[in-house]
Amino acid sequence: MATETLKEYRKMATDQLKSREEELRTELFNLRTGGAAEKVKDTTKAGKIKKDIARIKTILRQQELETSKKKA
Repeated sequence: MATETLKEYRKMATDQLKSREEELRTELFNLRTGGAAEKVKDTTKAGKIKKDIARIKTILRQQELETSKKKA
């Protein structure tokens, strides 16, 4: 799957972000387990996936803080 930009992630709803994070985690797991058995063509893919997961987690946390500010 292609990596989305930060702007595209910000447009997504919370449930979409969570499902995308789960997809990326699965892809990272498959990459790690498959990489031990066969040669990986794109060696930077794991790093890119990790960064995307971090971006999603950051956006989710920002959304969480925004909603808690509105309640207070």
